[in-house]
Amino acid sequence: MQSEASTPVLRIGTRGSPLALAQAHETRARLAVAHGLDEASMEIVVIKTSGDRIQDRSLSEAGGKGLFTKELEEALFSGAIDIAVHSSKDVPTFLPEGLTLIAFLPREDVRDAFLSPVAGSIRELPQGALLGTSSLRRRAMALRVRPDLVVVEFRGNVQTRLAKLENGVAHGTLLALAGLRRLGRAELATSILDLDDFLPAVGQGAVAVEGRADDVRVRELLAAINDPATETALVAERAFLTRLDGSCRTPIGGLATLSGDALLFRGIVLSPDGRQSEATRMTAPLADAARIGTTAADELIGRGGKTFFATG
Repeated sequence: MQSEASTPVLRIGTRGSPLALAQAHETRARLAVAHGLDEASMEIVVIKTSGDRIQDRSLSEAGGKGLFTKELEEALFSGAIDIAVHSSKDVPTFLPEGLTLIAFLPREDVRDAFLSPVAGSIRELPQGALLGTSSLRRRAMALRVRPDLVVVEFRGNVQTRLAKLENGVAHGTLLALAGLRRLGRAELATSILDLDDFLPAVGQGAVAVEGRADDVRVRELLAAINDPATETALVAERAFLTRLDGSCRTPIGGLATLSGDALLFRGIVLSPDGRQSEATRMTAPLADAARIGTTAADELIGRGGKTFFATG
């Protein structure tokens, strides 16, 4: 797989935040090792997305999680890039025709981290404390544990949110532990939230690589770094979200974990204020990953009813 010096072997598209760049560099490094390539032969192309530009309101108000992928997908269609590297939880359930997720990197820790200069955990925050988050899932789950908290909007990349916390915009915030670890800043976590209290977002901790469905060369390149366990888990989780028609308007958590030849799936939907919730857990063979996600969603729909989800 040689190339002229002036032509990159691969153009890797990414957002420009430190975390997004760390994920793109990890993807490039893994490809270099897998194929014996010089990392410099693969170009990292930074693309600013609508989600990066809009900072004054929540994603649900601005148009949903697709705001973080739209411009990258346009670059894929135009041929400006060959692959786009995303945080899996930012990827919409329905992709544009002609694009597909072609690889997943090994998954990081899926849990949420609590960060605060004044309390060791959410339960230890002062009465009526300000919790900063832009995630409806985190908001609902936090209010389920502490209904007295006042939730304030907290958009921006990890560094921006850390600065807001330091400047007293909120008494505490929640971030994906995976992002802190990939940035080498895991020590900033005041505490790690238990999965029984805080089920993660679908795809949290995983890096997804999107490409053109008909690009055989690129698909073969990426096959060498795809992690089958992460892919299987994400098939189940994304099937769950797809069946629920999940978006940034509905608080939803979902996690699939592998144990030998079995897949354990846990899912939850909540009302935005955290007062109502429906949860499920079930197991299935690995080959039934998509089915278990759909089945779990159907169970929650049957118990909660369409009106429950409409309130999100």
